[in-house]
Amino acid sequence: MARPRQFDEERALDAAMRTFWEYGYEATSTQDLCTATGLGRSSIYNTFRSKRELFARSLARYLDAMAEAQDAVLEDASRPPAERVRALLDKIVSDEFDHRPHGRSLGCLGVNSTVELAARDPEAARLLDRDAARRLRTLSAVIAAGQRDGSIASARGSDALARYVNAVIGGMRIAAQGGADRAAVQSVADTALDVLTG
Repeated sequence: MARPRQFDEERALDAAMRTFWEYGYEATSTQDLCTATGLGRSSIYNTFRSKRELFARSLARYLDAMAEAQDAVLEDASRPPAERVRALLDKIVSDEFDHRPHGRSLGCLGVNSTVELAARDPEAARLLDRDAARRLRTLSAVIAAGQRDGSIASARGSDALARYVNAVIGGMRIAAQGGADRAAVQSVADTALDVLTG
């Protein structure tokens, strides 16, 4: 009979996710993960098999949570489509400036992992590509709805505009992480909205 685990695996996964988010994959040591989760090395390896597997599960968990939060904003049928896009951009600004655990923005674990790993890590690239496709589908549908009701004026295709908004969001997160102030990042969001609605 297998011994029951003496810890909360979901809580450990959340702690590992926050550690990878703050330091990145390469700079996070096994000891960092032990400290963050409160687990010994053997418990980490028995449960998650490797640092690599723990990272993949952490990244997948983060990407799913962020995509669900984006979907909740973009699928809010009580608002016109352009207002949903505005609400999403405003949420990004709030996320970057209202929750700074160490006095600075951590950016986005997805964006950070794209920069650090996507070009050389097929598993990370697969997770990130899946996430991007999901986000782009939702954005494109909302933008197309806005073009139909006239709240989004740009004549460019909804898929192209979705890629543009997604790139703007990544840039906003990187700018905040790099030290841009709230007003500067908000101005990027406002300019993107002008492009869509002007």
